[in-house]
Amino acid sequence: MVPGAARHDYPQSQAKPGSPCIMVIFGATGDLTSRKLIPTLYHLYKSKLLPEEFAVVGVATGDLNNDSFRALVSKHLEEFTESPVDTAARDWLLQRVYFDCGDFGDPALYKKLAGLLEEVDGRHHTHKNYFFYLATSPAFFCTITEQLGNLGLLHETDGFRRVVYEKPFGHDLDSAKKLNQEIRQHLSEKQIYRIDHYLGKETVQNVLAFRFGNGIFEPIWNRRFINNVQITVAETVGVEKRGKYFDPAGTLRDMVPNHISQLISLTAMEPPNSFGADEVRDEQAKVLRAVQPMTAEEVLQRTVRGQYGEGEIEGEGVSGYREEQDVPPNSNTETYVALKLTIDNWRWANVPFYARTGKRMAARHTEIAIQFREAPFVLFRDTSVEHLKPNYLVMHIAPDEGITLRFSAKVPGPQMMLGGVNMNFNYSDYFGTVANTGYEVLIYDCMIGDQTLFQRADQVEAGWTIVDPILDVWKALPARNFPNYASGTWGPKEGSQLLERDGRKWRDITQ
Repeated sequence: MVPGAARHDYPQSQAKPGSPCIMVIFGATGDLTSRKLIPTLYHLYKSKLLPEEFAVVGVATGDLNNDSFRALVSKHLEEFTESPVDTAARDWLLQRVYFDCGDFGDPALYKKLAGLLEEVDGRHHTHKNYFFYLATSPAFFCTITEQLGNLGLLHETDGFRRVVYEKPFGHDLDSAKKLNQEIRQHLSEKQIYRIDHYLGKETVQNVLAFRFGNGIFEPIWNRRFINNVQITVAETVGVEKRGKYFDPAGTLRDMVPNHISQLISLTAMEPPNSFGADEVRDEQAKVLRAVQPMTAEEVLQRTVRGQYGEGEIEGEGVSGYREEQDVPPNSNTETYVALKLTIDNWRWANVPFYARTGKRMAARHTEIAIQFREAPFVLFRDTSVEHLKPNYLVMHIAPDEGITLRFSAKVPGPQMMLGGVNMNFNYSDYFGTVANTGYEVLIYDCMIGDQTLFQRADQVEAGWTIVDPILDVWKALPARNFPNYASGTWGPKEGSQLLERDGRKWRDITQ
């Protein structure tokens, strides 16, 4: 804890339990379910946010039944939650877990599922409220939605029906539009929850509270006072065992239309009329539509792509991307992206938004850095101060959550000398920590019907509008210099040159 910081015992949750419901997980034996969804439900129960009238139905291929699936859930809890597991919480959850197996394209699966839901509802009194979580490959999104719709399981005649879609939502603008059209044949927009787990992080949500809840910051949150905005989403992990999925997609598709776009929209949006779901998302969509799509020439000047080679991460040697499992030895897929984006509105005219994201980088770190305009130097011209350093406001999102304000102060002594000073706020110091996966808030919001943190169709399509021109140019001009950065570094030199051409540089993450 920071010396002198006052620790406050804020209540961890003042919210009421979610609405009675059954959560149906398609892809129930997959990695997402085991690592995130099952631990999330456990944490929600521990926080008293799950209703007593609650159940989980897992759906997947494979030869499992209720008992063997419950044993699998118990194993996941031991493996992916804090130790030791609370046996009372585990047993409460296991008593509410069921399983149905079959092929996602087989209508017979959904007939069995309908009967099982009736049985589970009668046992746990969930008021026939169902939400379906599609923890599957996007290739199954339309198939599952259509099958549920054809059987009437999406009709809200006797309870709510909601469907959660994992990213990626489409692989370009046309496919995203087509997917939106197809699922809306069976669902209204109010029933669709396009999830982005980044929005479950406390610091991401705090961007709105910080901007609009503090009168000292919003008046300077514009082009008059801000020089540029820098967004970094850096990972030390490589592609791991996801080569089959990742190689056809790449980092641009994987990160920019969703994570990066969400961070940009929350940072740059206008104040909404309220924190209502549509009011917040209206303003987010406006910002994304205001991001100027690049011309082919601008793509060449304002974008950088990279692919990691072998190197060192935390003192251990790691292989290059082309040596990873299920990756072609001559792959031209990018694992690093840096962009210079501009927003064509009054607040942000001539303020560049720089974004970079990549794998196998020097540190795992996600942040939004606001660089303010420098003060006039005239007062310091006859002193030993050679130049004034910019002030930064940094919102740290991962792995440590908090906010840093960096400014200059006089160094003690007879001469006028300035030194950089950091004023730090860490969430854990003031509010404590709670076990979480990043999905707790999102799953709870789905149960209570709050769509604020879920992307609307126009937001998804606006994100792809930013990306599509880049995809077109990169497809026409394949990279010739891959791999072009060593694992354990901050990416290719062109990523730094992107800012240096504008007389700027990336904020030093180590400060």
